[in-house]
This record gives sequence, structure tokens and C-alpha cells, in this order.
Amino acid sequence: MLAWRSFVAVLSVVLVAQIDIARAQQLQTAVPVFSPTGPDAEAYGEKLGYPVGLPLGEQRNMIGNFSHADKLAPTHTIAAAEHPLPLLRAASEISVKFTFGTETASLSKYLDTNPTTGLLIAHNDTILFEHYQYGRTDRDRLVSQSMAKTLTGMMIGIAISEGAIHSIDDTVQTYVPELKGTEMGSTPIRALLHMASGIAFTENFGNPDDNVHLSNSLLGPEKLDPITAVSRFNKRVAPPDTVWHYSNLDTEGLSLVLTHATHMSMADYLQTRIWQPMGAEASANWQVDKTGQEVGYCCFSATLRDYARFGMLLAHDGALNGRQIIPRQWLLDATQPVKQDSFLAVNHETNPWGYGYQTWLMPGPRRTFFLDGRAGQRILVDPTTHLVLVHTAVRAKPGDIGSAELVELWSSVLKQFQNN
Repeated sequence: MLAWRSFVAVLSVVLVAQIDIARAQQLQTAVPVFSPTGPDAEAYGEKLGYPVGLPLGEQRNMIGNFSHADKLAPTHTIAAAEHPLPLLRAASEISVKFTFGTETASLSKYLDTNPTTGLLIAHNDTILFEHYQYGRTDRDRLVSQSMAKTLTGMMIGIAISEGAIHSIDDTVQTYVPELKGTEMGSTPIRALLHMASGIAFTENFGNPDDNVHLSNSLLGPEKLDPITAVSRFNKRVAPPDTVWHYSNLDTEGLSLVLTHATHMSMADYLQTRIWQPMGAEASANWQVDKTGQEVGYCCFSATLRDYARFGMLLAHDGALNGRQIIPRQWLLDATQPVKQDSFLAVNHETNPWGYGYQTWLMPGPRRTFFLDGRAGQRILVDPTTHLVLVHTAVRAKPGDIGSAELVELWSSVLKQFQNN
């Protein structure tokens, strides 16, 4: 009996030691890291449990609203893949040092000073860094804001490859005859992709502006159908595809073309053409108007790792999970750097961003691009190195396109791989 007890005691010690070794090995890998708090957490509703509710944009409600949008309005579900694409994890988290202003910063310092809900960095199919703040987790579906525009743009490319849309030089009314006789109806699809419809539309995050009127028409008390809502904006101020002007109206026009041409909802088309083929691990959701039409310019929510998978798909020129999902040439055309004398070479203060098909382009000859959403949502993509950075946030002010500190962080990550 004593011998048996001694054996059990030794076995217990060995098992505990093995568990400790396994835990130590796990801690060395780039596993998800969760924090219950974050910068200015009290102002963001920490003591209230990060509530979900109205007013939508009030700071104390932002954390809850940006991670539980499906509790605020009707949505359509985009189902996960039956067999999700496996993602690997680096043996240790990536370490990044960069200069911002006069100070040296790091990933941990960036998170300590920015209202970031999630930050993930991946190389090929390997996660290098994955952190969450304010009690958010890898199960939360985080809102994309205007990052959804790039999803819409990529689905247009797939619809063309399938023959549902014949050419981006066709006008909107070719597929949406209800818009015949309106300025939107006579606008070529290409101009909408470029954010260059030439239709008057103000979008300056002020109140009131045309963007507020459009959102109120679709999602507010009026609850108009999208055809009527889009038709309200019927003054042309420039010929199509000659002047760049950021406009939710243009993307809403694309969403109407897509649903009319494919005879499918945007959620179903995304699910069958991108979300499941790329191997999404979780379902996503997309807010709809009173007619059940998804709002093509915003209001899509997904988990951080599935945003990363979409970024990986873009980084590999539309191929992932063993198949070509987005036509390669479409993706090249959508993200090709533009010449500085082009109207698509957009200037925002000192940041010379360019614009492709519903996608922001980084300056310079290198093909690097990003998806951008209000309040700090961003996916940055470098096809040369296959690097992807996913960033979700709750910035109380809209902020400038590009977010200078995040761009510096991204540049430092790129340098580590460009030199390899």
C-alpha cells in the first residue's frame, strides 16, 4: 500500500510538472490576451458594465454598442464555415518599437494610451499578436463601420466574374431600373467604386449633413426603402469619375446594384462567396433597413480573427483556403497605387492617401492598402510580405484617416519583415 501511495505521489508530481511546462509553453506563444479595462475606462462605462443602448454615440455606450450591434437593430446573419481555416500562433509575441513624435513607443504603450478594443497582427496564417481591452473577447463581434465598404467592393468584383454584372462601365439603372431618370441611375458603377459619382453629398460628421439624412432615412424614424432614400440626392456637381468625394451614398448605390444583379441579399452573397469559402470560424452580422436590405456602407460586425482572415485573403490577392475566392485581377485593379496627378490621389492634410475600389491606398509605389472605419476601425494589408494588422477601437472623435500613430506602428512591423 505504501509503495502504491508513493507511486501515485510521484505520478502526481510528474503530471503537475507536465501541466506547468505546458502552461509555460502556452504563455510563450502569441495566445489571446484579455484585459477587463483600458484607457479612460470609467468614461467608457466600465462601472456601468459597458452598457448597450441609446444614445448610440455617447462615450459611455460605445464599448457595448460597438461589440453588440445586433442588440440595437435588426441584422442578417452570415454563417461561419463548416470547417474553419486553422490559424497558427507564433512561438512568442512580436515585439515592436517605433517612434511617434519625440517618444519611443511599443505595442503595450500603444494599448495603454489608445481606446483600442482589439489588436491583432498576423503573417501569412500565423498570429503574432492578439490583445483585447475593456472586457472584450475573441467571441465578440466588433463593428466595422466603413470597413464594410471594402466587402461591398469585393463582392461587386465577384459578381462581375460570375456574369451577374457585365461591366463596371454599365450605369446603375442597367441593374436597378427603379432609379432610371435619377442622377444615381445614370452614374457608372466604376465611378461609385472610386467614390466619384459627382452627386452632391456632404459627409463631415456634422449634424445635420447629408450622411445623417441618409442614415436617418434608412435606419431612423423615417425607415424609407433604399431606392427612395438614394433618390433624394439628385443634384450633380461634377461629371462621373472626375472628382473624388467620400460618400456613403456611392456605396449604397453599389449595394443596390449588387442585390438587384445577383438576386440575393448581401448577407447571403457574402456568406456563400467569401465568408464560408475563406474559412470563417464565427458567424457575422449585418444591419438591415426596413426592407431587409443590408446597409452596404457600414454596420457589419465580426470577430477579430475573422477580420484577420479577410485581411489574409486580400494579402494573398484573393486566394485563401486552397481556392481563388476574389478574382485576382479585380483585387489588383482595386488596390493598385495611383499616380499623384490622378484625382484618386486623395490629400487629407499632410497624408497623401489614394483610393481604389472602395479601399484606401497607402502612398508610394508599393502596393499597400487598408480598410478604414470611423472611430478607429482598420485592417492594414501588405501583399508583398503577407502581413495583416486588424485594429478595432472606440475613439470618441472620428479622427483623421490613417491615424498617424497606428501608421507608425504598422510601418515598424513592416520593416521587420521587409528586412528578412
